[in-house]
Amino acid sequence: MSPSSFTLFFTTLTFSFLFFFPTPSHSRLTLDFYKDTCPQFTKIIQDTVTSKQISTPTTAAATIRLFLHDCLLPNGCDASILLSSTPFSSAERDNDINLSLPGDAFDLVVRAKTALELACPNTVSCSDILAASTRDLLVMLGGPTFPVFLGRRDGTLSTSSSVTNHLPKPDMPLTTIINIFTQRGFSVEEFVALTGAHTVGLSHCSEFSNNIFNNSSNNGYNPRFAQALHKACANYKKDPTLSVFNDIMTPGKFDNVYFQNLPKGLGVLRSDHELYSDYRTRPFVEKFAADQNEFFKVFAKSMEKLSLLGVKTGRRGEIRRRCDQIN
Repeated sequence: MSPSSFTLFFTTLTFSFLFFFPTPSHSRLTLDFYKDTCPQFTKIIQDTVTSKQISTPTTAAATIRLFLHDCLLPNGCDASILLSSTPFSSAERDNDINLSLPGDAFDLVVRAKTALELACPNTVSCSDILAASTRDLLVMLGGPTFPVFLGRRDGTLSTSSSVTNHLPKPDMPLTTIINIFTQRGFSVEEFVALTGAHTVGLSHCSEFSNNIFNNSSNNGYNPRFAQALHKACANYKKDPTLSVFNDIMTPGKFDNVYFQNLPKGLGVLRSDHELYSDYRTRPFVEKFAADQNEFFKVFAKSMEKLSLLGVKTGRRGEIRRRCDQIN
């Protein structure tokens, strides 16, 4: 066989192998993955989510943000964001951008994992717990549901350095933030829809203080709103925990009011204002502000896509006994 013929044969054989034996992907996930191995899965998740959200109403927004920060990273939805640092390595959760992730979301996963380990030992992954909990909390706040395919495995690697430039920061130029999402396969419309998660939750004053304390420009803020933020955040340097609602109109409800606020100058973060001022994103802001059903439809589709990024199945991961450390 000539060298060129051998190359053609090898290439064809490789292609055929990949075609008939696909690499692990979400195709191995199913909606009823735990039907036989842990039939209590759905009820345990729902009971834990309900109890935690009632006792701590900030849990839902915290969990949605935690889920986003886990799935957007290069290693995908593998619960690596839950791993604690070791003496030898700083984990993702200790990167600067993740230090503000609320503890309520971590606590929720621990509670669910504890209950599931008692009912079905060594069966349910932390990544599946986070995905299912996020969906259920979203629905509790009045948001849309989306299918959560189950059967993920947990990752075994988490490094702080892997976070850099892969998660959006409010002070980033909008082009940089858009690129973070488009590089992960999202359209600009889907990016704007996912940003609509700001309709719930809080932002720390330190994340937008440069905007409201800049006397040379109102940076797109409604003047009265800027004054209110200035007052609410007056002592943020002494108290770094000071924060405000992202949506001051309906802060506890998942709806499209966040988008309705932006044309009025009622966005909290710099990135919020740029969504409305930028020609690439403004049409979608206006569409979602006018039609909540359209926002919900695109958001649900985008969350399903997010939930499938880089999922690990089979031997590519493990089922952690504790969500904060590998086995």
